[in-house]
Amino acid sequence: MIKKPKNPPMKKRNLLVAFFALFVSAFVFAQSNQKPLRIIVTFTAGGPVDFVARTIAEPLSKELGRTVLVENRPGGNGAIGAAEIMRAEPDGSMVWLSSVGAVAINQALYEKLAYDMNRDFAPVSLVVNNVELLVVNQNNSAKDAGDFVTKAKSQKDPTPIASSGTGSIPHLALLQLQESTKVDFIHVPYTGMSQALTDVMGGQVAGVFADVPAVMGQVKSGRLKPMGIASKNRHPGLPDVKTFEELGIKAVDTNNWYGLFVSSKTPRQLIDQINKAIKNVLLDPATSNKLLQSGAEPKSSTPEELGAILKADADKWSTLIKVKNIKANL
Repeated sequence: MIKKPKNPPMKKRNLLVAFFALFVSAFVFAQSNQKPLRIIVTFTAGGPVDFVARTIAEPLSKELGRTVLVENRPGGNGAIGAAEIMRAEPDGSMVWLSSVGAVAINQALYEKLAYDMNRDFAPVSLVVNNVELLVVNQNNSAKDAGDFVTKAKSQKDPTPIASSGTGSIPHLALLQLQESTKVDFIHVPYTGMSQALTDVMGGQVAGVFADVPAVMGQVKSGRLKPMGIASKNRHPGLPDVKTFEELGIKAVDTNNWYGLFVSSKTPRQLIDQINKAIKNVLLDPATSNKLLQSGAEPKSSTPEELGAILKADADKWSTLIKVKNIKANL
């Protein structure tokens, strides 16, 4: 009777492959922890996304035991920063902090896009929620969004509403409001939120949807008047402002959340390390309070939860973009 060898050649080969993979993973993990972590922000310095990145950078550095740098790579509606992540070594030393537009809207808005979120990127964690707030000029007589809509219906000419650009979250929120109320507002797209807000305060346009952090200061100072929150729940920083749902206006729900993404080739061990650190950072009262005071709501997630949020929003916004035949301004 011929005895089978205790370790057949194939089994030995599999063990060697597994050992080698483990060795490589450990080596990459050790090497990545020696490099600074670079947070890529695809917006200019001083904006809401940049503020969140710089707020979490220092506590994240302490959590990870390594230097954390914030680098601004604006341009191409996020494409320039996305390309840098794709070119970098997938060793967890570079992460992309993005709002919804570049990760959940662009692929429906642009026929040709240099990146694919499902193919090229892996979710790490949600960082903050940023619901939209409809604000108007301080002298506007409307007391809330319901009253604002009623007055708009009674006007002879359509009411002009600004946005930060065609296909932006503020534009999509306006479309939701139009769909829900059947009021034909005039969309006035700008090339950014700054000029849109200036013209709302100057009376050139009636109002604009904006991330709460972008208008928290003007609302608190009385330069802008809040009409309604585009969320299921009231904002903790503006507890007296009712939601559209409370005001009887359905299906106006826009959350311009910010999330962290890495190259899809990044080992899961490194993704989990950053995820755990982000969770701890957002649980820190000092960091959490600083974000809340700005208007951003700190909120972490598992990679899988962020992936589900991304898919749900991509499906929701792509449907609206296709139905309304929205084309990006090239």
